[in-house]
Amino acid sequence: MKVDVKSRAEIDRMREACRMSAEIRDICAAAVAPGVTTGEIDALVVDYCEKHHVRAGFYDYHGYPGHLCVSINDEVIHGIPSPHRVIVPGDLVKTDVGIFKNGFNGDTSRTVAVGVTDPEVLRLVETTKACLKAGIAACGPGVHLGDVGYAIEQVAVAAGFGVVRNWIGHGVGRTIHEDPEVPNYGKPGTKLVLRPGMTIAIEPMITMTKAGEATDVLSDGWTVVTRDRSLSAHFEHTVAITDDGCEILTLPADYP
Repeated sequence: MKVDVKSRAEIDRMREACRMSAEIRDICAAAVAPGVTTGEIDALVVDYCEKHHVRAGFYDYHGYPGHLCVSINDEVIHGIPSPHRVIVPGDLVKTDVGIFKNGFNGDTSRTVAVGVTDPEVLRLVETTKACLKAGIAACGPGVHLGDVGYAIEQVAVAAGFGVVRNWIGHGVGRTIHEDPEVPNYGKPGTKLVLRPGMTIAIEPMITMTKAGEATDVLSDGWTVVTRDRSLSAHFEHTVAITDDGCEILTLPADYP
């Protein structure tokens, strides 16, 4: 494993890519509504990139065909946008997007509950936000990644929800996915020790049921779903480890 530790100047360059990632994330989230297709959400990213002369970090990454991922309900991550997929009331819509600029990527996601009134579903969304907040709060120099994963996991377990095990967070920077792996579970005092200059994407994927921790990939080769088809929620920020803690690079947002 080779972890890219970035200089202050490199993080300054990366900060702009992350700011733009956050901006288009929130544009996409605001557009999520009944009757809108996931293809229309994708078109917003295309328009944004053309306007600002930047590139969508996800597009053609290992052949991925969309400019962002739009995953609905039991779809955990990597849902491919489509002009035929219409958002309806009651959907949990997860938009995951990153912008490449100045040689660096951002990566960020959020979940929008579309006309959802079920208190358990809303509690799942709020718990996933709290998991992200706990993971970020645990970050800092000298902290083990096992500590970060443990902090996330404890929030989910205490709420009675499941934590996806075989899809996790990751380093992000010159490429959209790089070392280290950042699990949403863990044992304190284990795994890599964080250092200033490391940049990681923390992204809890929390499921309504414990059985939902197990996942499958659909025949499209991309879309990850809970094996029991239970609902899932997903929030993500890119953070930089600093001398005294961490900086969330993908602000602004109304979470965590």
